[in-house]
Amino acid sequence: MLDIEKIRKEFPVLDQQIHGRPLVYLDNAASSQKPLRVVRALEKYYTHDHANVHRGVHTLSQRATDQFEAVRRKAQAFVNAEHEHEIIFTRGVTEAINLVASSFGKAFIEEGDEVLVSELEHHSNIVPWQFMCDEWGAELKVIPVDDKGELIMDRFDELLSGQTRIVAVNHVSNTLGTVNPIEEIIAKAHKVGAAVLIDGAQSAPHIKIDVQELDADFYCVSSHKMYGPTGIGFLYGKEQWLNDMPPYHGGGEMIETVSFKGTTFNRLPFKFEAGTPNIADTIAFGEAMDFMHETGIEEIAHWETELHNYAVDKMMEIPGIQFIGTAEEKAGVVSFNVEGIHPYDIGTILDQQGIAVRTGHHCTQPLMERYGIPGTVRASFAVYNTKAEVDLFIEALKKAVSMLQ
Repeated sequence: MLDIEKIRKEFPVLDQQIHGRPLVYLDNAASSQKPLRVVRALEKYYTHDHANVHRGVHTLSQRATDQFEAVRRKAQAFVNAEHEHEIIFTRGVTEAINLVASSFGKAFIEEGDEVLVSELEHHSNIVPWQFMCDEWGAELKVIPVDDKGELIMDRFDELLSGQTRIVAVNHVSNTLGTVNPIEEIIAKAHKVGAAVLIDGAQSAPHIKIDVQELDADFYCVSSHKMYGPTGIGFLYGKEQWLNDMPPYHGGGEMIETVSFKGTTFNRLPFKFEAGTPNIADTIAFGEAMDFMHETGIEEIAHWETELHNYAVDKMMEIPGIQFIGTAEEKAGVVSFNVEGIHPYDIGTILDQQGIAVRTGHHCTQPLMERYGIPGTVRASFAVYNTKAEVDLFIEALKKAVSMLQ
């Protein structure tokens, strides 16, 4: 059993009041809070070890480089990549997807090819593929979802063809919490010769990931949703794809030789890591991964599921409650509306009572259009949340509804 009160002491941000009420932070799908060990890692780097990496023989540079590359090995272990050089540091999932869309497009996409995404996707897993399709004359096709928020896999089978070059889907929906059947998607896509990119922004904080077992071609992870700093994440890519894809950015680090006659490129992973990297946040990201491993990823997921189920049971008592997304397999996200009330109004009154939730379209406007709604209220859970906080959320929600109806 997790000692939640002990865990909470590692997150001082939670020990404050908002509008005179104890903070209840339920916006974890947007960004989770950071334990002290992550903050201290940032401080230690900047006060003791700061220097550029890979480029110096002096002691500080070597120390920084050793710490930086140790995190690459942690990331390799986190997703069970076969090779260390299959881990490419990025600013997060958005940049990772853009990298693949740009470089994969240049290498493999021709006019008439097809790209599949789902109706569940975050804008960051839609727009880069639109860019790619516009540039190379490919067609973007969309896997629809049913009323429960689950992918209609019969339609996926119909859309998948010999012209499909890549399928890009999230592992877990940021809006609905739906856990997608990515094992089935990957296996079927590979049968027609298509690559598969998985947006793991919402799954990495909750699900133990094994890219070799999944046979994923690309898997994208963001630090800030898994107790780490903002502005850092990584792309896992199979070695064969990364070797055949051209660089995404040009500059220092990604080169082997440069002359005005031409340039040759560095080996993996550095071919895709131009310029001075986000050293401090990368090192702190390593601490976040350590925190998750030591706490236990499966234990974290179990507790979040318990909180989710407890909240849903309580919310069903509220007249007019409408749950958006009721998939059989879900992560710790509750997306809902109350009949006759705009989600923004609910979110505003909840904030006045110290409850932090997310309102709006959650960067999934096509999904909102699918349901015919302007947005939802979204409560999302992390390991430091408690049932007592859920009770405060329910009490505040009931008050908001009584005021607005």
